[in-house]
Amino acid sequence: MSFSALGLRAELLLAVGEQGYTTPTPIQAQAIPAVLAGRDLMGGAQTGTGKTAGFTLPLLHRLAEQPSPAHGRMPIRALILVPTRELAAQVQASVFTYGKHLPKIRSLSVYGGVGFHPQVQALKRGIDILVATPGRLLDHLSQRTVDLSKVQTLVLDEADRMLDMGFLPDIRKVLAYLPKQRQNLLFSATFSDEIKRLADGFMHDPLLIEVARRNAAAELIEQRVCPVDRERKKDLLAHLITEGDWQQVLVFTRTKHGANNLAEKLVKSGIRADAIHGNKSQPARTRALAEFKAGKIKVLVATDIAARGLDIDELPHVVNFELPHVANDYVHRIGRTGRAGSSGEAISLVCVDELGLLRDIERLTKREIRKEIVPGFEIDPRIKAEPIVQGKRGQQQRRPSNAPRKAAGNRGQNAPRQPAGRAGSKNSRDSGRRSFAY
Repeated sequence: MSFSALGLRAELLLAVGEQGYTTPTPIQAQAIPAVLAGRDLMGGAQTGTGKTAGFTLPLLHRLAEQPSPAHGRMPIRALILVPTRELAAQVQASVFTYGKHLPKIRSLSVYGGVGFHPQVQALKRGIDILVATPGRLLDHLSQRTVDLSKVQTLVLDEADRMLDMGFLPDIRKVLAYLPKQRQNLLFSATFSDEIKRLADGFMHDPLLIEVARRNAAAELIEQRVCPVDRERKKDLLAHLITEGDWQQVLVFTRTKHGANNLAEKLVKSGIRADAIHGNKSQPARTRALAEFKAGKIKVLVATDIAARGLDIDELPHVVNFELPHVANDYVHRIGRTGRAGSSGEAISLVCVDELGLLRDIERLTKREIRKEIVPGFEIDPRIKAEPIVQGKRGQQQRRPSNAPRKAAGNRGQNAPRQPAGRAGSKNSRDSGRRSFAY
């Protein structure tokens, strides 16, 4: 099947062709006709499968078929909710790219970390498509600077991540501002029971499309675990980058502080690196990502929140410097590589503290990840596991067993909300009784 067989307008086909695409991906081939037909849709696909074009293309087509009023301020006719600033910018870029030959279709992205007033001014001029994070959108709604009463289509993108970040109450608040008669599109890498309950509450007879095995990691990604002592992880990462002559690698840490420390360590080792996380200003995050894409820095160290939505063509390497507390996040992390048919490599540096987390990941993905000891970095069997607990704002850190817990702080704009019931894992707690098996 070609894009021309999907019934899209000529202007959209021209834009798609200019990007070098001729054949739709499986999620695009199934989603686009359904969205064009006005159906509610639940689309399940791994990251990097082209799902953004799967909803932006038919959305643009439908809006172009029903032009905005010739006089007066154009109403917001489509709302796309996303979990993070980076994903908002990425989706907005896709809307602009595919709608470049539809000049009458105007769009805007709004999110925290940047000025509020410029967004208000852009909203006053009128837009057709609004891409927003829930927190900043609620700010605009509370200030009455945005009107959602004419929205025809709602898109929830990365719905699983929004629920993981605790955005469910915000989503429900936003739904109350929308007209009851509208088209609803929900896209998610996984369909948990919580996602299905959310969908049951606002969707109308949705068509379910899944193009990948549930909770499966991308097949084109070569995955391996490198066992290493916790204090030698930084040295091992520097060794892998140098010996492998890696030119571009995305590295994940659990915490903002850990991301900063690791980036500084790599710079001291002569490796060009930078970090992105929620405490960095949006201009600094944008600049770091641009330099990473341009090859000016080799290593981008990121937390899960900051990295969600990063779109990097043919990224060859992803490293889990620390395993995520939530196994689903592993699938999202390694999905930054192996995108759009390209192969990729995902390496996890795992110490004895993280064996329970590794087991959770292998149970979720239904596969045992290959273990490979790097010569010179053999693990010391005398080192005992330390518990991994959650600190302020859902961050994770090692804590001596006799140290008091710290109370969680107040969340900031679009900061992650930690889901209840995930403060610990029995697999994490009993990991001290386990050892690597080779």
